[in-house]
Amino acid sequence: MEQVAGVKPFPIMAVLGPSTASAEEEATAQRVGALAAEAGWTVLTGGGPGVMEAACRGAIEAGGLTFAILPTSSPSGRYPNSWVRVPIYTGSGSARNLFNVLTADLCVAIGGGPGTLSEIALALKCATPVWCYRSWGLVAPPGSDPPRPRTFDDEDELLAALATTLKRSNV
Repeated sequence: MEQVAGVKPFPIMAVLGPSTASAEEEATAQRVGALAAEAGWTVLTGGGPGVMEAACRGAIEAGGLTFAILPTSSPSGRYPNSWVRVPIYTGSGSARNLFNVLTADLCVAIGGGPGTLSEIALALKCATPVWCYRSWGLVAPPGSDPPRPRTFDDEDELLAALATTLKRSNV
């Protein structure tokens, strides 16, 4: 793959979302993971169930590669899910959320709990592009103009925007 200025030879999409997800969130995550893999992107997650597992499943079924930055120091309970091909054990708990967003070229949040919210905030702070699908809505305090995530309420719009962006390999 020809390297594009500012983009790694193997661009990485972090898919963020809750371990307890709705069937709709999981279906969207699976489609997002597949779309990323088909465009030659590697899929990164936190390695757990729910949105994370669905994104990994979509990527693997589409012939892609998945890796996970895990909160545990060894395989444990729900970590890693069976679709993770490269597990990275950190033993760092939720602090691993920072590693997820620092490693990614693009973060896509689908739904989410407090962990997802922390990843969105960290991505914004680290200037990693973050797109939110039916995820946390952020309202800035009066008088401030912080970076904001790109938001989507319609899955077709999200997938179309991703398809265009991922093919360019430049977020």
